[in-house]
Amino acid sequence: MSSRRPWGGASVERAEQVVKGLCLQRRLAKEVLGGLGADDFDFMSEPIVCKPTPWFLLRAVAMLLMFGVFAAMFFKDGKWGYRDQNYAYYMWRGFERASNEFAARKGEMTPAEWKSYAASQQIELPEDRSILPEGTPDRVAWPEILQDAEAMAAASENPRSQLFDPYRESVGMKTKVPEHDFIAQKIFEQWVVFWICLGLVVAALVILIRTLGRSLRLNDGVFQPAGGAPVAVKDLTRIDLRRWQNKGLAFAWAPDGKGGERKIRIDGLTYGGFKEEHGQPAERLMKAILAGFSGEVIDYEHSSETESAESPESGA
Repeated sequence: MSSRRPWGGASVERAEQVVKGLCLQRRLAKEVLGGLGADDFDFMSEPIVCKPTPWFLLRAVAMLLMFGVFAAMFFKDGKWGYRDQNYAYYMWRGFERASNEFAARKGEMTPAEWKSYAASQQIELPEDRSILPEGTPDRVAWPEILQDAEAMAAASENPRSQLFDPYRESVGMKTKVPEHDFIAQKIFEQWVVFWICLGLVVAALVILIRTLGRSLRLNDGVFQPAGGAPVAVKDLTRIDLRRWQNKGLAFAWAPDGKGGERKIRIDGLTYGGFKEEHGQPAERLMKAILAGFSGEVIDYEHSSETESAESPESGA
């Protein structure tokens, strides 16, 4: 059976917990400030401006280029690439068929008869002509090289390298022969991915331009976040520093004037940075904010100890 402590004892214990929490919060703020207290840091002495960092700009430009290259590649495949490969594929099939028929009829036809026969033959093209390059004729005759019985006989062992490759070079066909043709669905998929990549290019460009026009500013005790209206540091109710040390990311809350709270994002890696040669602008900004801050500081250690201090105690 559980038992409860007398009311007076609980009040004393609760007061001790509150005092402990306040002391912990003050110690934590001092640690975040690098050993400085509010009296040691005049956060209103000069404006602090954190502009977009080279780290962010490099990543944004890299993503912009990456998505741009992908978009160009898929556009090329959807517009020309797969169709050119299909044309090369069906042309090679025509050469392969001619080589097989020549081998089968070698003892039956004279060179003149073979030439006449070959001149009447056509490359077998797919029924769906949309998968071929624009301007491809409806009827494509066997090339003249296939009408030459002597050339056909000399290339009987390897028609690909001795017949088709020289023909491909002579007509400027730069596309190599694929193992299979690409159906209309595959070509359509290239267009789908192209539009996705193009959308990502636009999104990355918008983010880059928007970020270039923003900054984090602290001046006369007023903090201007990257997005939204400025807020006085004294009006901040709490600051979450649990990801500040590892990821340079913090969150702050302030009244929104409508009875609720407004969440503010402070991204030190995107704005300001932490490089010592640049004076650690983001760290200076956070120290200045904390120097004029009197609300609650949330940290891993603070959260765990506060939860332990505020947990209800019961005895058996």
